Amino acid sequence: MKRLDIAAYAIAAMIAFPTVGSLAAEVPAPGTSPRIDAIKQAGVLKVAVIHNTPWLVENTTGSGEPWSGPAWILANEVADQLGVRLETVPVSNETKIPVLAANQVDISIAPLAESPERLEVVDFVHYSSTSVCMFGLNSNPKFAEAKTVDDLNKPEITIAFLLGAVEETWVKERFPNAQHRGVITSALIPIDEVLAHRADAAPINRIQWPALQARMPELGALPREANCQESTEKAQPVGMAIAKGQEKFLNYLRAVADELKGEMQAAEAQIIAEQL
Repeated sequence: MKRLDIAAYAIAAMIAFPTVGSLAAEVPAPGTSPRIDAIKQAGVLKVAVIHNTPWLVENTTGSGEPWSGPAWILANEVADQLGVRLETVPVSNETKIPVLAANQVDISIAPLAESPERLEVVDFVHYSSTSVCMFGLNSNPKFAEAKTVDDLNKPEITIAFLLGAVEETWVKERFPNAQHRGVITSALIPIDEVLAHRADAAPINRIQWPALQARMPELGALPREANCQESTEKAQPVGMAIAKGQEKFLNYLRAVADELKGEMQAAEAQIIAEQL
């Protein structure tokens, strides 16, 4: 698939996602948001981070901004408007939500796909959307013979997923007849499980799939149509999260996200194109 095609898919997906309206981003007055008051008093906005292309990309070169992507743009704007510095707190897939309840960060800008389970403990600030592809080795007969995603729902198929990631619940519900293999790894996807034949398939974000395929052409993806870029599997919004019970803070963050929508969309599309 051509680079411009991928960018077009990303932009189309984001345009299709509803925004919060035309709210003006106005910092709540002192005394109306305990969280914002505390951030200003401390002089720092603490955010949880984890690399997750294309929404939050770590810069490991040693020069320039340490992170980039839509989530970083939004976090920096909030810090600027509040007049504080931005401090990052590295997290894992298992801790990127619990750090909020533990009050270790103000916002988890680690990109999060919304799920019913997560909505019980956090509130979301959306800025994108996603769906899932299932990838596997083309040389693996079990995967190669599958024509549709439904064909993976068989007892002889093993599907890997990251423990603690939002895909865990989805895999178990979507493929109840398959074997499930949960793993803990610093990688964004359980690629080693597939390459080592410990699993026949695993989920990957639709937007991330073309870049992986370009690096590893021995892999294939389902649905096969449009190289999986029109997948509706596990379609859901993506964003950052804060602990519940902070209505003023939440409304303010959503208003900032609304104002930055165009800039964040452009950054996401550029990151996707640069991978190919």
